[in-house]
Amino acid sequence: MQSKATGVLPKLKQFNWRQYIVYFAFIIILIYFSVTLGDDGFLTTYNLLNIVRQTAIIAIMGVAITFVMSTGEIDLSIGSIAALSSLTTALALESGWGVLGALLVGLGTGLIIGLINGLLVTKVLIPSFLVTLGMMGVARGLAMWITNTAPVPITNDTYVYLFGAGNVGPIPILLVWMAVAVLVGHIILRKTPFGRRVLATGGNPNAARFSGVNVSRTKLLVLTASGMVAGLAGMLYAGRMHSGRYTFGEGDELSVIAAVILGGTSLFGGVGTVVGTVIGALMIGTINNGLIIMGLDVSQQMIVQGAIIILAVALGRKKIGK
Repeated sequence: MQSKATGVLPKLKQFNWRQYIVYFAFIIILIYFSVTLGDDGFLTTYNLLNIVRQTAIIAIMGVAITFVMSTGEIDLSIGSIAALSSLTTALALESGWGVLGALLVGLGTGLIIGLINGLLVTKVLIPSFLVTLGMMGVARGLAMWITNTAPVPITNDTYVYLFGAGNVGPIPILLVWMAVAVLVGHIILRKTPFGRRVLATGGNPNAARFSGVNVSRTKLLVLTASGMVAGLAGMLYAGRMHSGRYTFGEGDELSVIAAVILGGTSLFGGVGTVVGTVIGALMIGTINNGLIIMGLDVSQQMIVQGAIIILAVALGRKKIGK
């Protein structure tokens, strides 16, 4: 018995609480809002599903950004790519291309921009922060230009059902998209050689090169994939809101990065967790929902969200300094 007790205590002392802090924080926040806002409708099925609907697109983009940040890079253009993709998709549907044609156009829009980002980072050697910051303006400007800032309505019921507004029984289809993205992202990052190359690239690029990892190609692939996933996010925005708009995705890059870092992915590469990213996104969505029910206005919500981002960056710096 004594040996068992002495074995447990050292394990508790060695337990990395920081690695799982987002899970504990999420549970504490859920309990807090459940107790304080339970009578105001926080715990109703409708409200909980609404949190999922509002969080799903951020979580899907977060899966891609988890890969990008695990390589030590960043992508600030995802929100603008989503806006542009929503419009190209809506225009394709308006032109009679059908659902499959719109799918190819939306994903293709994101893929092309993501590929340009990746080539500029890996071939021209411009830091990803600068490349994607510039692309953020380019993509948003294109989205405003191609329709002269006018929204493009979507009247295709099949598209609207499949990409945002439908339900599979009682489950919102956005939750299905999120679950598929998380499952695929988790398996690739944790169970495949490519996932190991992603983490090795961010952990120590020089050591990764000596180990045979093509660092440049790995970064090119994750940045291209990030653009394509942002394109999918724009399609989901378009389906949910029945239109393409240049305003979609504004500020999403901050929410996504905060969710990724809160979830346990290092801002400096080498460490990444897809499941943690989703929990981070759900936590931010839950906080926003609770603040709305509490009656805080938009400016107050922005203050709290900004504080969360600062906390996320602080946690990321702690990880690298560990």
